[in-house]
Amino acid sequence: MLSSALMSQQPHWDPEADFSSVPFFIRRMDTSGYVKASEVPEARLPLISFIFVASGEVLVEVDRTPFLCQPGQILLIPQQSSFAIRYYRNAVGYSGGFAPSILPDVKALRFLTEPLHQGFWFDEGAFVSELFNMLASSFEKGDRVFVEKGLDLLLTRIKPGQDSSFPAAVSQFLEAVFNPGRLPGTIASYSAEIGISENYLSRLIKKSTGRSVGAWIDIVRIQRAKRLLSETRLPVIDVAAAVGIEDQSYFSRLFKKETGMTPSAFRKKMQG
Repeated sequence: MLSSALMSQQPHWDPEADFSSVPFFIRRMDTSGYVKASEVPEARLPLISFIFVASGEVLVEVDRTPFLCQPGQILLIPQQSSFAIRYYRNAVGYSGGFAPSILPDVKALRFLTEPLHQGFWFDEGAFVSELFNMLASSFEKGDRVFVEKGLDLLLTRIKPGQDSSFPAAVSQFLEAVFNPGRLPGTIASYSAEIGISENYLSRLIKKSTGRSVGAWIDIVRIQRAKRLLSETRLPVIDVAAAVGIEDQSYFSRLFKKETGMTPSAFRKKMQG
């Protein structure tokens, strides 16, 4: 029996759940606004796990390699790979997993050994999204026949070798900026660490993710600030310093721009 946490609408898995006898499961994913992902547990499942994003975005780290899932994209994660959600915003879609043993021997995905990140064109993406919706509805109703046929149809749309993996420099940047053990740095510090110019890093990040280097740094700062405001009584000026911003006024403006609330109002709301 799957735990209630698995059936929630959060995009992360319960690492304590027993998947040993689970051939397939799927659940709807629906997060409103930013969701705290700082304490999302790592999982390592005996299944091929998947995330499909219909809207919003989810950043998943698999064996220390980040994958940014955006609308119309699916990420397949091999069995026993360590993975965790690092960031998600307004994420709507589906997540779940299936045992390779339910696939025919001829299916290449049965032998998946590396993460597979693939995007679909608009029309096909709409079809895949509806197929996921039908799979979820059938799973909820216990319609095993359609689940098996629907999963087989879905997997025919996934082509190993046509992945949407990031260039190495982009993966290095995202891994560094989301590293919980260090303060967010500057464009100069990340470009020096990766060994490329600031301009080239900026162009590469923008082209690959749709966001600038500075935008990703601000996302991490706000994410960590929200956790500190929710879980501690640190003064706002100390929260700002803890996320790498010395100017409290600038921090407050940035926080309100990203969340629609001042740091004090956010703390009051979260701490009741």
